[in-house]
Amino acid sequence: MRVALLTCAIFVSLGLSDLCAREIVVGSSSEIVKAIANASPGDTIYILGGRYFFDRRIEIKNSGLADKRIALWSFPGDSIRPLFDFSQMEEKSSNQGIRLSANYWHIKGVDVYRAGDNGLLISGGSRNIIEFCSFVACSDSGLQLDGGASENLILNCDSYYNADSKKENADGFACKTDVGSGNTFRGCRAWQNLDDGWDGYLRDTDGVTTRYENCWAFRNGYLADGTRGYGDGNGFKTGGSDEKRLKHHAIYINCVAAGNAAEGFDHNSNRGNVTLLNCSMHGNKTNLGFGGENPVGILTIKNSIVLGPLGKLKADSVVASHNSWQSGFACEEGDFLSVDMSQLTRPRKADGSLPDIEYLHLAKESRLIDAGLDVGLPYSGAAPDLGAFEYQGENEF
Repeated sequence: MRVALLTCAIFVSLGLSDLCAREIVVGSSSEIVKAIANASPGDTIYILGGRYFFDRRIEIKNSGLADKRIALWSFPGDSIRPLFDFSQMEEKSSNQGIRLSANYWHIKGVDVYRAGDNGLLISGGSRNIIEFCSFVACSDSGLQLDGGASENLILNCDSYYNADSKKENADGFACKTDVGSGNTFRGCRAWQNLDDGWDGYLRDTDGVTTRYENCWAFRNGYLADGTRGYGDGNGFKTGGSDEKRLKHHAIYINCVAAGNAAEGFDHNSNRGNVTLLNCSMHGNKTNLGFGGENPVGILTIKNSIVLGPLGKLKADSVVASHNSWQSGFACEEGDFLSVDMSQLTRPRKADGSLPDIEYLHLAKESRLIDAGLDVGLPYSGAAPDLGAFEYQGENEF
């Protein structure tokens, strides 16, 4: 383990030890665990590329500060990423790969593989950033937030092939049970997770709000080999609860649900308010799954596209405007450059942002261009387009 102490030495000599921050480079499993345990506000831990084996959960309990986060990052410029391999773990509810119960961490560029439960559990931690990470083949949800976790940002992360041995459980991302409010998923993808892409099921809390921006949920409910598992298979499960009365308010902006074994968007007895703005649905068993039994409170859907059968659209109050099924003309495959959903798994860009795809992007002849309503999102042209992808002209790609 190499530690850059020059900055600290200068601050200490000036009597400003409270400003001391370190850059720590680690290259073994034991060094990673030690560096995390000893990290202080402002420290940056760089992990060299390679595969690191762990047979027990990594605990993160020490917090950073609002202006001095603790960073755990892949080493800049390495040709390979750090992979945390937990395959030596048995499948067990306490065998998360990483358990983060602290505040103000920034974890970036780390891949988590085959944890015995969640790949990463944020339990009670708040205002953390998890960026450009992946959670693969874990025995429960790839990344889960609970225990009052609030105001965390999950940015440009992937979660896929998560499944338990009974082939009935494991979501891509789970913001659920007794989670806090104000968590945001942005630019994330969840695919071929055995249960749901995202699960918002609540227990022991009520009235929380979660936000989803530019997220893609596809082919959930299927195993890595493509066979159907025993899980639910929804893209975005907005909420639900044992009592069938708890409210998980959910806001979806520019999100895509495609090819999921069950619903693209599912209310699952959620009694909260759900908003979909400029979302796209295609190829799900049911594209919209908002039923009349224990319905959501206010269901707002604007500027959204359903390619295929609409599904169920019920709530205590429905506010639906400028959607493809209300356009006065049929939404057809010819409205899009491509309907090949395999493009959704293309590699991310070097900065972690979503890949360029043609899937469900509007063709220049489509009447869905400029057919939307101004809902406060950026757009080009005379009016917003319908769906998750704003048409940028013939030179878009």
